[in-house]
Formats: sequence, structure tokens, C-alpha cells
Amino acid sequence: MMQHVFITAGGSGLGLAMAKAFMAGGATVAVTDTDTAALTSASAAHPGLLTYEADASCEDTMRKVYTDLRSRWERLDVVMANAGIAGPTAAVEDVRLEEWRRCLAVNLDGAFLAASLAAPWMKSQNNGVITLTSSTAGLFGYPYRSPYATAKWGIIGLTKTLAMELGPYNIRVNAICPGSVEGDRMDRVIANEAKARGISPGDLRQGYADCASLRRFVTAEDVANMAVFLASPGARNVSGMAMTVDGHTEKVTL
Repeated sequence: MMQHVFITAGGSGLGLAMAKAFMAGGATVAVTDTDTAALTSASAAHPGLLTYEADASCEDTMRKVYTDLRSRWERLDVVMANAGIAGPTAAVEDVRLEEWRRCLAVNLDGAFLAASLAAPWMKSQNNGVITLTSSTAGLFGYPYRSPYATAKWGIIGLTKTLAMELGPYNIRVNAICPGSVEGDRMDRVIANEAKARGISPGDLRQGYADCASLRRFVTAEDVANMAVFLASPGARNVSGMAMTVDGHTEKVTL
């Protein structure tokens, strides 16, 4: 059966990699993003991809997206709550409250909204998969990134709770915890953290790689492959899990 898949923050990066992986398997895919140019580029490169310009943390906007999807699709098989921002890189005493709140809003409120708005639809069909994007920061913590780590820990708590709540309706809920993912976003994270800590970006990048047993970064495609697996029949009894895609994190970079 062809899957209908909805992905937040799917215009680029991890979200677009997920969209491409699901489409390669024959799925119908819709994505949101706040980056108009990214959505335009993704739509041009992938005919059939349904796009919405939307802030995943805005309830009114997300309700409108789900209403439109309901008018187009008979069912909703998979939701990937992927929206997230890096937040500030600073010692906790230097983090401003508005920065803290914005990071939690996009990362944690966004995951909550994607899941809570999907739940009634999936309950009505007695089937569905919800996968939230967390991070190894949600398992180990992350110095100088307190808002981000807090949000990602919260996502794992949300995952565990929803797996219990929605399991009787045959809805599986899991979290994916990527490690250091190659790409522009990680480059910016490293640049900001290196500046905040007074070390070279090259040394910090090597430090991140050395934190994993495989001594390398992962790719967006690695994460997307896990997303597709979790939504597949092969994972029919996998729920409530925080699945790492990280080369096995041994320690947190310090």
C-alpha cells in the first residue's frame, strides 16, 4: 500500500533527505518549511512533492496544513516531526530567556503539535506511525547548548508517553537520535561553538568525530534510512524507542 507521509521542516537537510527516501519507495509526501526558497527548490527537483510554507510551532498554521491534507488524502500513514533549530551556543548564564523559549518552541512545541494534530486522524483509521527527531543531545546532554539539549530530552519523554497513549490504537511512536550529521547546519554549529569556546573549528570537528566509536560523522541519508525503516512493516513491533544513528556515541565533546 502506498504510504502518505507528512514531514515538518522538509525543505532541506534531514527533512528533505527523509522526503526523498520515502518518495523513492513510492510514497506520497508533503512537507512544511519556513524557507520559501528551499521549498521552491525542493518542489522543482521532486515533482509530486506537496509543500507548505509553515512554522511548525504555530498552532493555527499547522491546523490549516492538516485541514488541507485531510481534503487531499484519505489516510495519513506517517508523520515525521522533524522541525528544529540549533538555538544559542553560550554558557547558561549568557542564554537569554527569549532564545531559550524560541528553541523549545520550534523543537518541542513543534513535535507536540505535529503529533497531537495527527493523533485523531490516525486513531480513526486505527493505524499510523509518528516519528520525532531528537538527538544524541537528548541522551547525553550538550555543554553550551542548554536549550537545545533540554528540548531534545523533552522529545524523548514525549515519545515514550505517546507510545503508551497511542499504542492501543495501533499507532507506533519512536524518536530518532542523530549524532553529528554532515552538512551546512553542522558546519554552522561547529563555527559558533568553536568561537564560544575559543578553539579552532578543525579541532572541534575532530573532537566530534572522536566521540563516536566509528570515528566519523553520519549523513542525512543515514538518518532518512532509519526513518523509512521505522515506518515499515519490518518495524511493526518497534515503538517507544529512541533509535540512535550516530556511530555509537561514547562521550560528549568537551
